[in-house]
Amino acid sequence: MSHESTAQTSCATIDLSSNNILPESFPFSIWTKLMRHTMSENQALLLTKSPTAGIYSLRCAIAEHLLRFRGMHIQPEQIIIGAGTEYLYELIIKLIGRDKIYCVEDPGYHKLQRIYTDNGACCFSLPIDQQGMSVTALNAVRCDVIHISPSHHFPTGIITPVSRRYELLGWATSGQRYIIEDDYDTEFRLVGKPIPSLFSMDMSSKVIYMNTFSKSLTSTIRISYMVLPMPLMEEFNRRLGYLSCTVSTFEQYTLAEFINQGYFERHINRMRNNYKKLRQLLLKELLAHPEHDKIQILQQASGLYFLLKINTTLSDRDLRSRLQQNGVHLQSLQHYYQNRQAAPEHTFVVNYSSLTEKDIPKAVNALFDSLTI
Repeated sequence: MSHESTAQTSCATIDLSSNNILPESFPFSIWTKLMRHTMSENQALLLTKSPTAGIYSLRCAIAEHLLRFRGMHIQPEQIIIGAGTEYLYELIIKLIGRDKIYCVEDPGYHKLQRIYTDNGACCFSLPIDQQGMSVTALNAVRCDVIHISPSHHFPTGIITPVSRRYELLGWATSGQRYIIEDDYDTEFRLVGKPIPSLFSMDMSSKVIYMNTFSKSLTSTIRISYMVLPMPLMEEFNRRLGYLSCTVSTFEQYTLAEFINQGYFERHINRMRNNYKKLRQLLLKELLAHPEHDKIQILQQASGLYFLLKINTTLSDRDLRSRLQQNGVHLQSLQHYYQNRQAAPEHTFVVNYSSLTEKDIPKAVNALFDSLTI
């Protein structure tokens, strides 16, 4: 998934609303070397049409990566490669059915609900509590498929505990229900160990696992993947096996080598260290400001963003406008709610993945300058 951008970002010099990465963060030299090697050594394979689910070597590499990083024991044959998560959502709708009712989290990404409805499915949002999507709320409505991010919810940072995960799995076992587990951004949870994925805990073949390389590498590569339980994968092969893979074989083979040769693991470790340092510097600068009593930092374990609660009489709209005038774009938490009345006021989502160290003092000063009435 990627955050929605707005026209206002073009006016700001520092964008704290975007999940983009800095150009210097991408391993261009290694990627170029692997592409060159792929084109010289695999010419016949590159001109061979990719299977619907993606080339086997990349699916094997992803399966090995998930075993090492998430403890997931899966078969390469369960993995489907696609150009972006939007394409994979469309495949899920075709596979499970447009006649099913899909539920997404509120707050969350507005784009998700639009993707489901634009593809002819009924979709609505359900409020979450401090443990994620509520089974009580689920049981109060008719719903067949839930789309959740239990390991790292955006934008609240909530992590669904094991007890709630088992409740959700119990809900899914009744009838033809499914859970879409969005594990986006889990590589950059900077504090503590991640809870095992829902997919790993599922004994009833009810969980579809989804992830992407858009954050760990760059969104412009457009390579995402999903892991289907075997019964659904068999149905996919039977009904949708005629479709063409949407990712070029050149990029698939290059990414497979990037993972297999250990470059991806080293890249993730380097990025985690860089982001951890950047986060510490930003938090230190915020809390060292003479007017730091006007802010409260929430969800400090939320990976590449955190929530900032501001003590101000200004409306969120006025505060965002002032920040914009001072060269900083910041998005309010209210923006991600379908039910705006349920959203807390004066709480903002600070994304820092595209921030540089030299920009930190300017961003912090702009924030506090904007609070002066």
